[in-house]
This record gives sequence, structure tokens and C-alpha cells, in this order.
Amino acid sequence: MARRRLWLSSGAAEARASLVKSIANSKIGVIYRLVNEGRRERKHAQTRLALLGALRDRMATRPLEEIGVRELAEAADVSEATFYNYFPSKADLALYFVQVWTIDVGWHAAQAGAAGPRAAIAAIFEATAQQIVLAPRVMGEIIAVQSRLDVTPSLAPMSALEKRLAFPERAGIEAIEAIGLDGLLPPLLVAARKCGELPRTVNLDAALLALVSVFFGVPLILARRAPTTIAAAYRQQLAITWGGLAAPARKVRS
Repeated sequence: MARRRLWLSSGAAEARASLVKSIANSKIGVIYRLVNEGRRERKHAQTRLALLGALRDRMATRPLEEIGVRELAEAADVSEATFYNYFPSKADLALYFVQVWTIDVGWHAAQAGAAGPRAAIAAIFEATAQQIVLAPRVMGEIIAVQSRLDVTPSLAPMSALEKRLAFPERAGIEAIEAIGLDGLLPPLLVAARKCGELPRTVNLDAALLALVSVFFGVPLILARRAPTTIAAAYRQQLAITWGGLAAPARKVRS
């Protein structure tokens, strides 16, 4: 009898294993795996964004050096060890801010692109000015972090889900890549020269340097004492920059 029961138990185990394998290979099993993978991806994206939110909130009032990993982890409801599973250091989390910012301004540039390359560039500056008004200290901290890095770390690309969670109201946000300011501006300058918004003789390296100087210089001067004036200052400095870049061409024609 004991052998009979043992045989039945073994057969039942094999049957269960066969059933589990069949389910796993069925459409139901595929759907189940996709659901689980989707949940993991969502949790991963939510945790990264929660840590970013915790850092942004604290950098609004304190420098990065005074912000501890433990408090960031606690604010995002994860352990300190989990923090390091997502970001090797606070500096990497700060650079993730730049990555998310690039997605945001890249979307604004794409929306304005139909009006021309210079309009797209203006949209990048306008969107950045709006972000600075919300947290004037943060831009200064991010610039400081970048300036202290000998080598810029390579960050994992943002997933489509991560982009949607970060910017749920932005249609088409999934298509925007985080390519940084040095990835956004040069193609737009090339396009501006090609379509006649800039002279064909313009030095694109000089144009890029002028725009980057305005982009970082204006917030460094105004962010803490007059953040609400940054958008207007950007527009003024862009007008001066465009005029200055066109001046050599006018001189040649005259």
C-alpha cells in the first residue's frame, strides 16, 4: 500500500509539473509573464522617479553634499541598499535629473519644430526657464555637480513607460530621446543655417558656444535673486545672439 501511495504521489507531481509547463507555454502563460514583467518595469520606473523627486525636493533648499542617501531612500520608501541598485551614487541620481530634463525640453522643441529650428531652440530655453521658476536652486546644484565630474557616467536609457510616468500629459513623449543639450542644439543650428534662419557663413561652433553660454549663464546670475525674470532674459539674450551671428553676413553684403 505504501508503494502504491508513493507511486501515486510521484505521478501526481509529474502531472502537476506537466500542467504547469503547459500553462507556461500557453497564451495564458505568456500573458502572465508579460503582466509580471510589466509590473516589474513599472515598479522600476516608479522607484527611479520617486528617488528623483526626493532629490529634487531637497536640492530646492540644500546643496547635494548635505543630502544623505539614507534620507533619499526613506523618502522614496526603499532601503539604502535598494538605492544603490538603481544609482551608484548621488551624483548619478543628479545626472538622472538632467536625463529627465532633456526628455522634457526635447518634447517642447519637437512641438515647436514646425515653426522652424530657431523656434525649437527658443522652446528649449522657455521650458527650462519654467522649470527654474519652480525650483530656483536646483539648476545651480545640477551645474555644480556636472562641473565636478571628470568623466560623465553612462546612464541607462529611460524606458517608454518611464517617460510616460514622468510626463503623463505629453503625447508622443516615448519618441523623445535623452540626448542632452549638446545633442539637441547642434542639429537645430545646422537646420537653421540650411533653411536660411542663420547665414550660410555662420560658424556653428561659435553659435553653439554662444547658446550654451546664455543657457547656463542666465540662471547662474538670476536663479536665486530673480527667477521669474529668466524667461524674459533668455528671450532677450537669444535675440542678441541671433543678431550677432547674422552681423558678419550683413557686413559682407554691404
